[in-house]
Amino acid sequence: MTQSLLSNMVLVFALAIAAMFVCIRLKIPTIVGLLLVGVLAGPSGMGLVAVSNEIEAIADIGVVLLLFAIGLEFSLKKLLRARRTVIVGGFLQVFITVGAVYFVAISTGLGRAESLFAGFVISMSSTAIAMKILQERGEIDGPVGSSSLAISLFQDMMSVPMVLSIPLLLGVEDNAGAHLGVFFLKSSGIIVLVLIGARWIVPAILYQVTRTRSRELFLLSVLGLCGAIAWLTSRVELSLALGAFLAGLIISESEYSHQALGSILPFRDVFTGFFFISVGMLLDVNYFLQYPFSISALAIGVVALKIVIITIACIMIGLPLNTGVLTGLAISNIGEFSFVLIRAGSSSGLLSDDTSQFFLAVTVISMILAPFLMAASSKVSSLILHLPLADGLRAGLFSLSGIHSPDSFQKKTGHIVVVGYGINGKNVARAASIAGIPYLIIEMNPDTVRREQERGEHIIFGSADQEAVLEYAGITGARVLVIAIADPAATRQVTAVARKSNPNIYIIARTRYLQEVGPLYDLGADEVIPEEFETSVEIFTRVLKKYLVPLDEIRRFTQDIRSGGYELLRGMRDSARSCGDLSCYLAGEEVAAMRVSADSMFAGKSLAEIKMRKDYEVAVVAVRRETLVISNPDGDTRILAGDVLIAFGTPDRVAAVAALLNPAE
Repeated sequence: MTQSLLSNMVLVFALAIAAMFVCIRLKIPTIVGLLLVGVLAGPSGMGLVAVSNEIEAIADIGVVLLLFAIGLEFSLKKLLRARRTVIVGGFLQVFITVGAVYFVAISTGLGRAESLFAGFVISMSSTAIAMKILQERGEIDGPVGSSSLAISLFQDMMSVPMVLSIPLLLGVEDNAGAHLGVFFLKSSGIIVLVLIGARWIVPAILYQVTRTRSRELFLLSVLGLCGAIAWLTSRVELSLALGAFLAGLIISESEYSHQALGSILPFRDVFTGFFFISVGMLLDVNYFLQYPFSISALAIGVVALKIVIITIACIMIGLPLNTGVLTGLAISNIGEFSFVLIRAGSSSGLLSDDTSQFFLAVTVISMILAPFLMAASSKVSSLILHLPLADGLRAGLFSLSGIHSPDSFQKKTGHIVVVGYGINGKNVARAASIAGIPYLIIEMNPDTVRREQERGEHIIFGSADQEAVLEYAGITGARVLVIAIADPAATRQVTAVARKSNPNIYIIARTRYLQEVGPLYDLGADEVIPEEFETSVEIFTRVLKKYLVPLDEIRRFTQDIRSGGYELLRGMRDSARSCGDLSCYLAGEEVAAMRVSADSMFAGKSLAEIKMRKDYEVAVVAVRRETLVISNPDGDTRILAGDVLIAFGTPDRVAAVAALLNPAE
C-alpha cells in the first residue's frame, strides 16, 4: 500500500510538472491544464492511477497544502481596505446566488438540504484563476481586480460556516436543535482557537524557533503547526482542509507571517498542481459522457446566472456597470472551495455519489470556461456599454448622489483631458494647475469624483471610452489627452475613441507592460510611457551620472530612447546606437574619498610639491578639512593630516594613491 501510494504521488507530481510546462508554453491558464490532465490520468480516463482510495488520500494532502497557503495569504486587515465591497458586495453576491439556486433546485425536485447546499457550492468562485489571469493582464490593482478580490474574500470567509453547517443540514428534519447547538459550540471553539492561537500560542512558538536562526527549523515548524491544527479540527469532526486554512490564518495574523509566506511561496504552485490534478482525477469521465448536454448546459447556466448576480451586486454598492460586468466575467465560475464543500458533503452523506459527480463535473466545466470568458470580457463589456442605458445604471445605483455636472468643456480649446485620477493623474493635474494650463479630469470612481468636486477640482464622472463623455470633456478642442489608468483594455479603447474624435490631439498613454506599447501606437497614441522602461531609463541615468558622463549626453541619450518608442530597449540590438557611442565615457574612471593619515609622506606638503596629477595621474577636485570644503584646490593648497581628498582617476591609480595617503591600511 505504501509503495503504491508513493508511486501515485510521484506520478501526480510528474503530471503536474508536465502540465504546467505545456500550459506556460501555450500561454493558457495552468489550472485548466492541470484539471484536464487529472481527468485524463484518473481511473475513468487513461487509468494511470487506478485506486480510488489512494486518489482521495492524494487529494486530501493536496487540498490541505493548498488551503494552508491560501489561509497564509489571507488577512483580516484586507477586509478594512474595501469594507463596503467585501461585506455588502460579497454578502449580496453569496446570498442572492444561494437563494436563486435554492429555488431553482427545489423546483426540479431536489430536497431542501441538497438544494441549499447546491447554493453553497455554486456561490463560490475561483480566486486562483481570476487573480492569476488578472495579474498576467496587469489588472490586479485596477477596479476589476480590487472588486474581484474583495468579493472572493467574502466567499472564502463564508466557506467556513458553510462547512460547519453540514451536520445542521443533515438534521433539518430530525433533531435540528441539537445539531444547531453543536454547530454553534464548534463555531465558538474555532473562533476561540483562532484568537488564542494568533494572539499567544503561535507567536510564542515561532519566537523560540526564529531565535535559532535556522530556516529549516522554521519551515518544519510552520508545516508542523499546519498539520497539528488540521489534525485537531479533524478530531472534532471538522475537515482537514478547514484546519489547514485556519492554521494559515492564525500564522498570517502573527508578526512572522511574511517570513512564513516567503518560506511557503516556492511550494505554492506545487500545492496548486497537486490539488487540481487530484480533483480532476476524481471526475468520472463515464458519468460526464452519460449526461454531456445536461452538465454543459447547467455549467453555462450557472456562469450566466453568476455574471448577472455579481453585476447587480456591484452596481448596488456603487460600482459602475462596466466594472460590474468585468467582475462578473472574472469570478462567474465555481471555485476551489466548492471542491472542499463537495467532498465534505459527499463524505458526510449529504450528497449522493451521482449528485456529487454532477456538481463536480459542473464545477470543472465552469473553471475551464473561465479563461475564455475573461479573454472576451472587454468585447462583452463594450457591447453592453453601447446599449441605451440610464446614467444611474452605468454609474451604479446610489453612487451619483452629491455629484454635480460642471460646465461643459465642449467650447474650450487648448486644454488637457486627463483620464483617471490615480497617482499619475493627480500629478498631471497638479502640474497643469501650477503651470496655469486648463484641464479636466475624467474619473470612473463616483466616490472620488464626489470628494474632489467638493474640493473644487475640475473633475467629471464618466467612462472615457464613451464618445459622448469625451465630447462633453471637449476632446475636439483639447490639445493633449493623458491616459493615466491601470486597465490595459480600457486604455486601448480610450485611445481609439479619442483618435477618432480628434485626429489632431496629442495622446500620451501610460502602460505597465511591454506588450501594450505596440498596440497603443497602432491605435493612434503619440507617446506611450511604459513603466517598466521608464524605471530602467531612470536607473541607467543614475549609472551614467556615476560614470561622469556629461549631463547633455545623458539627456540626449534618454531623449533618443523615448523618441524612438524605446526601440533600443525593446530590440536590445548592438546596431541600435543612434543615440551615440557612450563607451568613451565609461572608461572605468572613478571618484574616491581618501583620508590623509599623520604618517603619510604627503602630510604637510602642497599639491604642487606632491605633483599628484603629473606623477600619479590622479586629480584632486576637492579637499574636506573638518567642516570646511575647499573646491578646485590650486597648487599652493597644503595637505594636512586628517584631510579627506576627493580625487578622480582610474581605479588602480586611485588605489595606489590611497595606499600612500594612509599607509596603515
